[in-house]
Amino acid sequence: MTGSSLPLPSIEALKTQAKRLRATLAADGTSIGHGRSLELLAHQHGYKDWNTLHAAIGNRPRPSPVAVGDRVGGHYLSQPFDGEVIGVQALTTPDRYRVTLRFDEPVDVVTFDSFSAYRRRVTCTIDRAGRTAEKTSDGRPHMVLRL
Repeated sequence: MTGSSLPLPSIEALKTQAKRLRATLAADGTSIGHGRSLELLAHQHGYKDWNTLHAAIGNRPRPSPVAVGDRVGGHYLSQPFDGEVIGVQALTTPDRYRVTLRFDEPVDVVTFDSFSAYRRRVTCTIDRAGRTAEKTSDGRPHMVLRL
C-alpha cells in the first residue's frame, strides 16, 4: 500500500498512540514491543512499515501560516498595515516561509519627520507565528502578522 488519503498525525502523536496501543493490549493480556506497536500503526494508516510512514510524514510540506490571496494585517517596521498575500514559498529551513505582501496603502518605513520612504510591496521571511527573525534597533521584529 502507499498510504491512506487521510491527513497523517505528527510523529509525536503516532508514538503516543503506539504507547496507548501497547498499554491497552497489555491490559488485555497481550504483550507487544514498542517497535511492533509502531508497525501496527503504520499498517492502520496504509503503509507497509513504520519507516515508510515516518518518511511520508517527514517529507510532507508543512502548511504555511498564510496562503496566496489571504487578507492580512499587522506591523511592518512598527507601522500598521492591511494587505494581501501575493506570494508564499516554503524554505528549506524548518517552519520558515518567504512571503510577499501588497499593502492596501503604502507604508512609510522611515520614522524621521523630514524624510519618508514608502513601501507598497514587501518580501520577508516569517516563522509559523508570522514574525521575522530580523529585528529593528529597538528589538521589534521587522514584520509581525496578525494571524
